[in-house]
Amino acid sequence: MKTQYRQFSAAVLCAVFMAAPAVAQTKAYPSKPITLVVGFTPGGISDVLSRALAARLTAQMGQTVVVENKAGAATVIASGYVANAAPDGYTLFFQDMTSHAINAAAYKNLKYDSWNDFSMVSLVASTPLMLISSLASGAKDVKGLTALAKAKPQQTAYASSGNGTITHLAGESYGHLIGTKTLHAPYKGSSPATTAVISGEVAYTFSTMPPAINQMKAGKVYGLAVTSSKRVSAAPDVPTMKEAGVPMEIVLYSGILGPKGLPPAIVERLGLEIKKALASPEMKLTLLNAGAEDLASSPAEFAALMKVEAAKIAKAVELAGVVLD
Repeated sequence: MKTQYRQFSAAVLCAVFMAAPAVAQTKAYPSKPITLVVGFTPGGISDVLSRALAARLTAQMGQTVVVENKAGAATVIASGYVANAAPDGYTLFFQDMTSHAINAAAYKNLKYDSWNDFSMVSLVASTPLMLISSLASGAKDVKGLTALAKAKPQQTAYASSGNGTITHLAGESYGHLIGTKTLHAPYKGSSPATTAVISGEVAYTFSTMPPAINQMKAGKVYGLAVTSSKRVSAAPDVPTMKEAGVPMEIVLYSGILGPKGLPPAIVERLGLEIKKALASPEMKLTLLNAGAEDLASSPAEFAALMKVEAAKIAKAVELAGVVLD
C-alpha cells in the first residue's frame, strides 16, 4: 500500500511540475508586446477603434499593443495571417465581423475556415455606415441620388473599400432596393473610397463613419443617410435610410479574435481588459465621435450574435450576387 501511495504521490507531483510552466506563462501574460492585426487601411472605423483600444490596453496591461494594418482582399489576407499565427495571445485580430461573415459566404476557396480556425474573445462595438455623395453629383439627399442613379443606369458609379467588403454589399443592396443597376468602383480601403467621392471621381459611397463624418463636417461631401435603425449622436441631422425611403439596415460588428486554440485563461484576461477599456472615458469619447456603440461580450455571446448575423449576411450576399474567388 505504501509503495502504491508513493507511486501515486510521485505521479501527482510530476504532473504538477509539468503543468507549472504553462500556468506561470498564462499568469505572466502578457510578457511581451501584442500585435493587433487590422484588415483595412488606416482611416476607417476598424483602424480608428483598434488604435484607441490598443492605447487603452497598453495602459492597462503594462505591455505595448501594436496595431498592424494588413489590408487587401476584403480582410482575407489579415484573416489568413491570424489563423496561421501561434495561439499564444500575442497575435490578435481586430476584425470587422460583418466582413468576416461576408467572406464566409462569398468566397468559395478560402485557405482558412472563417469560424473554426479562430478563437472568439469579445465583441467591441457596433456602428452603421453613412451614405455620402459628391458635391459634383448634386445629390443632396437620398431621393436626389436615387433619381440620378435611375436616370443614368450602369453609369452612376459608387466607391467601395474593396470587392467583398460591406461597403460593396451595401452598394449592391441599394441598387437592388431602388430597382436600378449602378457601377461599382472598388478601392483599397474606406479612406481612398471617400477621397474618390470628394474628387467627384464617383457619385457616392457607403462609408464607414469616421471619414464620412469628418468630410461631411468639412463641407466636402453630402451626408445623406445612415444605415442604422436610429440616428447617431455624432451626426444627429443625418436621417436613417428607412427615414429617407429606402428599407435598408446594415450594422457593422467589430470584435477581437485570436487563432484557434487560444488558452481559456488568456481569453478570459483579454475579455476583462477589453470590457474595462470600453468603459474608460477615452474609449467612450472615441465611440461617440465615431457613431459607434460599445458591445463588450463573452465569447459565447459573441458566437451567438455572429451565428445570427452570418445567416443574414449570407442571404444578402446571395441577393446582391456577390461571388468572389
